[in-house]
Amino acid sequence: MFIFKLTYLHSIDEVEKYIPAHLAYLQEHYDMGHFIASGRQVPRVGGVILCRASSKEAAEAILQEDPFYIHKLAEYEVIEFVPSKYANGFEVFI
Repeated sequence: MFIFKLTYLHSIDEVEKYIPAHLAYLQEHYDMGHFIASGRQVPRVGGVILCRASSKEAAEAILQEDPFYIHKLAEYEVIEFVPSKYANGFEVFI
């Protein structure tokens, strides 16, 4: 499992121009079963995506499809982790 931590490199006004394309990207990967949760950081300096992928290489390939990545609007930190404890019902995501 992976956490994508996005940090915006441009103003929110510039980022907002790509929100529709970013939302379509997110939905595509939710539909494919890759994404589990996503949202804005507070304060709004970037975002976080919880991703299920078979390897770090696969996770990085997924994030490289993000319009924010393509248009260099954000930098990404990819954190791999293995859930060892989780709430009931979460096992479906592992």
